[in-house]
Amino acid sequence: MNAITPVSTVRFSADIDELVARYGHLPADALLDWMCREAFPGRIAVVSSFGTESAVLLDMIARTDPATPVIFLNTGKLFAETLRYRDQLIARFGLRDVRDIQPRPAALATEDPDGRLWAKDPDRCCALRKTLPLDDALKGFDAWISGQKRFQAASRRTVPVIEADAAGRVKVNPLAHWSRQDIDAAFAATGLPRHPLEAEGFPSVGCIPCTTRVAAGEDPRAGRWRGLAKTECGIHRSPAWQAMQQQAAE
Repeated sequence: MNAITPVSTVRFSADIDELVARYGHLPADALLDWMCREAFPGRIAVVSSFGTESAVLLDMIARTDPATPVIFLNTGKLFAETLRYRDQLIARFGLRDVRDIQPRPAALATEDPDGRLWAKDPDRCCALRKTLPLDDALKGFDAWISGQKRFQAASRRTVPVIEADAAGRVKVNPLAHWSRQDIDAAFAATGLPRHPLEAEGFPSVGCIPCTTRVAAGEDPRAGRWRGLAKTECGIHRSPAWQAMQQQAAE
């Protein structure tokens, strides 16, 4: 791979555009290797929900460097099956730095004392239980890796392989262009275990109160916040995502 100037100071769209032009075409495993070993050694983290497709990306990370920090947002509202699956994958891949990130206790005590904010203000609930804890967890990192894919929902159809997040960090979506068939093939080729709820009609698994089963033909994320004008928890609302949403509304 071609060497470039260290990118710890990448903060502007021109730098992101250069990264996309030079490295955005790489296969996912090669892109991860370059990001973790060359561009951001010790300064990059993976954000994983340990959901139905997470094993594919985590397997790649483990083969690149199992000591790469993995941030897991434990909202306090997750399915027990997700927590068991997390532990299963950690053991299988030998992941050595999985960080169980939980909401700020003081914020929950003030804004969600009865644990039912999700029913009254789901956006604020997501902020308290996901967005704010992730902001805290990413402090000190220059880049992070996500498992977003374009096929997952209409709101993700333009997800770039490399982008800048709202805080100016580099965000890498190495599986952005992968299809559902690509994911299934990766599971089959490597014998990866499936999330136990997937077989029960949950192709995308979030918090218990805001996740329902999905019917055949629906987007994989159709069961998230069903019936609400809400498709994302907020952690992926980068400037590019916001621009796309504004353009769609015009």
